[in-house]
Amino acid sequence: MHILDKIDDFFSQFNIASTLHRCGIRKCRGQSVRSLMKTIFTLPFVGKNFFRGIVINEELPFGKDAAYELLKGCTFNWRRLLLLLGARLYGFFNRLTDETRESVLIVDDSPYDRSRSKMVELLSRVWDHSSGRFLRGFRMLTVCWSDGASCLPMDFALLSSADAKKRLCESHKAMDKRCCAWQRRKEATVKATENLEVMVKRILTAGVQADYLLMDSWFTMPATVTALTEYIDVIGMVKKTPKVHYEYNGHYMDLMAIYSNLKKRRGRARILASTIVKLKDGPRVKLVFVRDRRKKGWLALMCTDLELANEDIVRIYGKRWDIEVFFKMAKQHLKLTKEIQCRDYDALIAHTSIVFMRYMFLAYQCRIETDHRTFGELFYSCCEEMADISFIEALYRILTLAGQRLREIGSYCEKTASAIFDTIIETALQCVGLSKNNGLTVAA
Repeated sequence: MHILDKIDDFFSQFNIASTLHRCGIRKCRGQSVRSLMKTIFTLPFVGKNFFRGIVINEELPFGKDAAYELLKGCTFNWRRLLLLLGARLYGFFNRLTDETRESVLIVDDSPYDRSRSKMVELLSRVWDHSSGRFLRGFRMLTVCWSDGASCLPMDFALLSSADAKKRLCESHKAMDKRCCAWQRRKEATVKATENLEVMVKRILTAGVQADYLLMDSWFTMPATVTALTEYIDVIGMVKKTPKVHYEYNGHYMDLMAIYSNLKKRRGRARILASTIVKLKDGPRVKLVFVRDRRKKGWLALMCTDLELANEDIVRIYGKRWDIEVFFKMAKQHLKLTKEIQCRDYDALIAHTSIVFMRYMFLAYQCRIETDHRTFGELFYSCCEEMADISFIEALYRILTLAGQRLREIGSYCEKTASAIFDTIIETALQCVGLSKNNGLTVAA
């Protein structure tokens, strides 16, 4: 099937047009919102950017102003659109996931680079951990859901800086303080940890279920873990710092002191030690110390589920890598920061939501093309029937082999044996509830 046909089928199957209307993304006249949305959505899959695909494309039935108006709407709730679509895809993927497999929420941030810009709304200086320097742009705080096979971005926030001195351009756009645009700008100027609790609660309220929340060391602080534990169990990497203390054996100690007091496993054990400590004004948590394969030393993982085995904590935390793959895919292939050069903050939110939806589309296509259990509703309606047919086929083969064996012995009445075998098959069919024998007849 051609890529455009697959995209059209994706839009229809998940009712994106009606979901756009529910989120207040509507037009009074002109080209339909679905048509505009699909055109922007398709750009990277046909090898075009926003300028070549829309601004100077004379073959389109609408002009560039219509596309820009769609992205800049103050009352358009793009993040709700993303969450609703993510919840629907979660329901689809969850039916394909074994009940024993843990599903997780993953939290991380990544720099949204706009280094060549000067007048972008709420542009600020942000720290890039990978390059070790400041750059112009935003911190893209993202929460993804993953079952280990598929990853879905559920919510995000483009964060500026809470320090006004680090913001290079303020917001001057006139808007009603009751609209979505005002709320987005308010969230952009507060700390990431203040947004995190609200985002996780919003995702869980939407019906998305997860067993654990995975975090990197930048977020695994006692106050943040204590707040999030009210909604979901947390597994996170712990930062080695003398400024954070935990209650261990009646004394408050930092992470390095706790590790020095533990008895370590000998040899080349992957898990060196583990213990249970208490957070200040928070719950008891388990600390698991593992060997650092990159260099000589150790790493520490924190888990709020005290009953979870050490090996399972390490294994589940490994799923956090899914969000790193998502960031790389969104930036390098789905044109997150390079496709459009808008200065309007609402347009950045809208475009980021569309890029995340593109990744959802790819995750959906990957799952239905690699997972044999996704061949439509036919699989679910035929599971029980196929089990019954397998039983009948097995019985049919046994009786056929028995007939051949009787022929070799010689003492064989074909009429009597055929009647017996037919009676057995009919009884078996009645037991499994089938009305006919599906064309199987024992050739005695």
